[in-house]
Amino acid sequence: MKNWGVSPHRLVPPFPGSVLWGWLGPLLVAAFGGIFRFVRLGEPHAVVFDETYYAKDAYALLLFGVERHTLGTAKNPIADKRLITENTDIWKQCAESADCASFVSHPPLGKWMIGAGEWLFGMTPFGWRFAAAVVGTLSILVLARVARRMTRSTLLGCLAGLLLALDGLHLVLSRTALLDIFLMFWVLAAFACLVVDRDWARQRLADRWSPGFSLGFSPGSSPGPEYGPRLGVRPWRLAAGVCLGAACAVKWSGIFFLIAFAVLSLVWDLGARRAAGARRPYRGALALDLPQAAAALGLAPALVFVGSWTSWFVNDDGWGRNWEQATAHGPLFFLADSARSWLKYQIEVLGYHTGLTSYHPYMSDPWSWPVLFRPVTFHYESGPGACGAAKCSETVIGVGTPALWFAAALALLGLVAWYARTRDWRAGAVLLGYAAGWLPWFYYAVSDQRTMYLFYMIPVVPFMVLAVVLVAGLALGRADAPAPRRATGAAVVGALALVVLVNFWWLYPVLTAEQLAHADWWARMLLRSWVEAAPK
Repeated sequence: MKNWGVSPHRLVPPFPGSVLWGWLGPLLVAAFGGIFRFVRLGEPHAVVFDETYYAKDAYALLLFGVERHTLGTAKNPIADKRLITENTDIWKQCAESADCASFVSHPPLGKWMIGAGEWLFGMTPFGWRFAAAVVGTLSILVLARVARRMTRSTLLGCLAGLLLALDGLHLVLSRTALLDIFLMFWVLAAFACLVVDRDWARQRLADRWSPGFSLGFSPGSSPGPEYGPRLGVRPWRLAAGVCLGAACAVKWSGIFFLIAFAVLSLVWDLGARRAAGARRPYRGALALDLPQAAAALGLAPALVFVGSWTSWFVNDDGWGRNWEQATAHGPLFFLADSARSWLKYQIEVLGYHTGLTSYHPYMSDPWSWPVLFRPVTFHYESGPGACGAAKCSETVIGVGTPALWFAAALALLGLVAWYARTRDWRAGAVLLGYAAGWLPWFYYAVSDQRTMYLFYMIPVVPFMVLAVVLVAGLALGRADAPAPRRATGAAVVGALALVVLVNFWWLYPVLTAEQLAHADWWARMLLRSWVEAAPK
C-alpha cells in the first residue's frame, strides 16, 4: 500500500519553550487566584441570595438522597436563620416522608458538589462555599493551560489565567454556593478536552500518514487516501462528552454548549482530514469520525445526565417518584414506571423554566449583559460598624470587572473580522463558545419574557478572556517580529493587564463583603442601575 506523507508540524505545531514552565506558570497563576477565592470565604456569615436554595438542597441530598422542604417561607426564612447559628434543625415535619419532597428546577450534580464541601467542613458558609472556591480556582488553571495550547505561548496562557482570576463575576460566584460556577467549570473542561483532542487526532493523522508507516489495514478495509486512516479510540473526546454531560447535570443550559461543541468537533475533523491530504475529507469524517463522535458526544453525556439522578431513582420519597404504583406491578413494571416518572419530572421542569416570568429587582435582559448594565446584589447590609464612618456598607455584588468586559467586547468584534478574513480555527472556536452561552437567552427574553440575570453569563467569561488573549497575541506579533514591534505590543498588553488589575482591586471590597464607609461603597457603583430596582 502506498504511504501518503504529511508534515506533522503542518497539522500540529510544536510547543516552544519549557515544559516545566508550561505547568509551573499556570499553577502559580491559579494559586494567586485561589488566594482571593479562599481568604475570608466564610464572609459574609449569612445565607446570601440563592444559597437559600442550593446550600439546603445539597444538605438534603447528603442526609436523605433527595431534596426536601425546609422550615419557613421566603418572607420568614426560619431555616436560614437557624443555619447561621449552626442549628441544622431546619426540616419540615410531615406525616409521610414523601409529603416533604421538594420540587427542584435543576438537576442534582451541582448540589452534590456543594454537598461535598458541607460533608467536609460542616453546614457553615465556608462549608457550602468550599466546592465553588475549588472549581473556581481549578478553572483558572484549566483556562491557562488551554490558552497555552491554543496560542503555543506560555506567556499568553498565564495571561488568560490571570485575567480570569481578576474577573469580579468569576470571583463572586467562586465564593458563593450557586450552581453557575459549576456549569462554567464543566463547560470549560469540555472545551479544553476538545482542544486537546484536536491536537491528538491531528497527530494521529500525521503519524499514520508519515513516510515509512503502513496504514496497517487489510486490503479492501482501508479507506486509504480517499478518506484517510481510522483514528481509533479518542479518549479526550470521550472525556469532553463526560464533562458536557456533567454540565447538563448541573443546569439544563449546558445543552447549548453540548450541541455547539459537537458540531465544532466534527468540523475540526473535517478540517484535519482535508489538511492531511485526504481526497474526500468530508466523506471520510462522516464515515470514520461521526459514529464515534455520536457515542462520545451523544451517548456519554446522556448516561452522565441520567446517572446524576441515581439517588432520586433509589429513594422512594423524591418529588414525583410514584413508587407505590411501581411496586404494585413487580420489578419490570417498577423500572418502566421509574423511567416514566422521571420523564414526567423533566417535562415539569421544562415547563417551570419556560414559564418563569416573576419579577425580581435585579433581573435583566441578555443584550445588556456584555456592558454590565444590571448586576445582581447578592448581599447588602448597612448601619453602624467598624469602618470609621457614621454609616457603613457591606455588600457582595455579582459584577464582572468592567475593564476586562469592555476589552472583551472589543476583542470579540475583532475576532469576527479576523475569522472572516483568515478562518482561523481559534477565533471560530471562541466565537462559537461565546455565542452558545449568550445568544440562546435572546429567544427566552423575546419569546417568553423569562426572568434572567447577569450571572448567566459566567459560562462564557472564559471565552471572553480567550478573545482578549488571542487579540493580545496579535498585538505582540510573531516571535521573529522586529524588536520595536514586539516592544510596542508588550507595552499595550501589559497596560491592559495593569488596568484590569487596578479595576479589580478597586472593586474587591464590594465583591467580598468588606465593610466600607457608605460614601466609599457608593463611589464603586459604576452606574445607578447597579443599585436601583428594575422597573416592574
